[in-house]
Amino acid sequence: MPRTKCEVWSRSVGYLRPVEQWNEGKQQEFKDRQTFDRQLKTQEIEKSC
Repeated sequence: MPRTKCEVWSRSVGYLRPVEQWNEGKQQEFKDRQTFDRQLKTQEIEKSC
């Protein structure tokens, strides 16, 4: 099955636009972002208290 390119959108300065259209600096910042599971993080905090 052939692969289809996926277009990634994100919010920047209050509106949505394709990440591909961002400048190189913003694209690298997007790649460097770390995501986390909010619920999992909450559970970890509750366990440590």
